[in-house]
Amino acid sequence: MDHAERCQVIPAVDVQDGSVVQLVGGARGTERYYGEPLAAARRWTAAGARRLHLIDLDGAIDGERRNARAIATVAESISVPVQVGGGIRTAADARHLLDRGVDQVILGTAAMADPDIVTAIDRTHPEAVIVSVDARDGVVVTEGWAQQTDTDPADAVATLAAAGAAGVLFTDVSREGRLDGIDPAATRRVIDASPVPVIASGGVTSLDDVATLAGVGAAGVVIGTALYEGRFTLAAAQQAVTDRMRKHDETTGGSA
Repeated sequence: MDHAERCQVIPAVDVQDGSVVQLVGGARGTERYYGEPLAAARRWTAAGARRLHLIDLDGAIDGERRNARAIATVAESISVPVQVGGGIRTAADARHLLDRGVDQVILGTAAMADPDIVTAIDRTHPEAVIVSVDARDGVVVTEGWAQQTDTDPADAVATLAAAGAAGVLFTDVSREGRLDGIDPAATRRVIDASPVPVIASGGVTSLDDVATLAGVGAAGVVIGTALYEGRFTLAAAQQAVTDRMRKHDETTGGSA
């Protein structure tokens, strides 16, 4: 596998009240609307997406998967792998999704409260759990980003990886949806602390942001608002990753 394949550009399809939205900082009342979930999913797969990131925002905030049917329709209707999160609070919930063809489940609040849930799911569905480590002001936040903890994100990823997580989704909540750019140092710190691949999310605004995250070692970059608002195309983002990793190979002689 070449370097370009090591970092995927993953379009986000975040669903609230049955519609695709993007929130600023995860706060209700800041919604921008972008149509129906299946239409958005088909748009990104037609544009060349190799994976989709599907989130039930109502589930993440309220703890109840209110958009389960819409998300299931997307997962069953497209041909690329999907990772699904938001409101998954039990191992049974996760297994139900995985048994219906979802490639990976994303657990945040439940995994932070009890890492054993990750272990339990991994026993029956190996390599299927991505843990969501969401941070604001340098500490982990849970319950749809509403509850601040005193946990350092770097400590959290080590604990959750030891519990059996196949990967980490790190979201810089303070930059989410603002189109103000990324904080690569915060993401790099999590990547350096994690023994499993880290997908970066939050604040991606430009092709330089995409290339920078690939350069610091992200295994994937989730992009929402910037794609929906036309700041750049999916193809351009994928090319930015390819170019950045080609430059890395030229500099290092192809070493990882």
